[in-house]
Amino acid sequence: MTPELMEAGARARASYEARLAQTGARRPVALGRGLGLPEPDFAHGVALYLDEITVSFDGFKALTALSLTIDVGELRCIIGPNGAGKTTMMDCITGKTRPDAGKAFFGSTIDLLRLSEPEISQVGIGRKFQKPTVYEQLTVFQNLELALATDRRPRASLFSRLSGEQLDRIGEVLSLIHLRDDAASTAGLLSHGQKQWLEIGMLLAQDPVLLLLDEPVAGMSDEETERTAELFLSLEGKHSLVVVEHDMKFVDQLTEGKRKVTVLHEGRVLAEGLLSQVQANQQVVEVYLGR
Repeated sequence: MTPELMEAGARARASYEARLAQTGARRPVALGRGLGLPEPDFAHGVALYLDEITVSFDGFKALTALSLTIDVGELRCIIGPNGAGKTTMMDCITGKTRPDAGKAFFGSTIDLLRLSEPEISQVGIGRKFQKPTVYEQLTVFQNLELALATDRRPRASLFSRLSGEQLDRIGEVLSLIHLRDDAASTAGLLSHGQKQWLEIGMLLAQDPVLLLLDEPVAGMSDEETERTAELFLSLEGKHSLVVVEHDMKFVDQLTEGKRKVTVLHEGRVLAEGLLSQVQANQQVVEVYLGR
């Protein structure tokens, strides 16, 4: 890391420690412990570090020297027109796509480009796709039970029983996603918005450090969208969240005039700053907001 990044990381770390003290949240843990995977180091306050990431598909550059840093405990919104590279960026972070060039680190010690998709999930990165994917024949509770961050090796799964701590964790997640009263309901009977919440809950049950959320309020009602904003804001400081979204009202609710927004265009960062700043950027207006 460059000296500038290390200095910025130190400031982010101090801010992160202050948030932990205020919320009483615990520090992120390494989910890969015991699985032979490296443990992330967040001492510099940086959760995700992308440097000069470039991806080409048959000559088309989906990402062009993309650089991005997400602090520990930060909530960051990513916006931009279709084809800007938002999905490809998340594919690179989660191991679905391997970049042609560049670096991608989780904390300061884990080189994401050396890990497989399952390994990246195990070290503490969770991703939610735009379309909710839940086990529709199972209950809400059973979906969360399957998602718990536990040893999934055959022998361990065969003899496993939910501990009191695990039951408490499921209850906590049910409350967070507003589905406590629907715990015994079949997931397939939930509304679209409730299925979105359930999938978010399944991510939270895995206890990730970093959550990647792709258009999480697509298809939601205004009330569901507002509740989702409240949920994400309650997670800030306990997790790092990267929210890719087109709904500018939702982005406004999340940023509250004080959180950073990143605008992607043609596979690179076009602008970055407060929402009011990027909305006043003439280039952003021309390529995205003015459409």
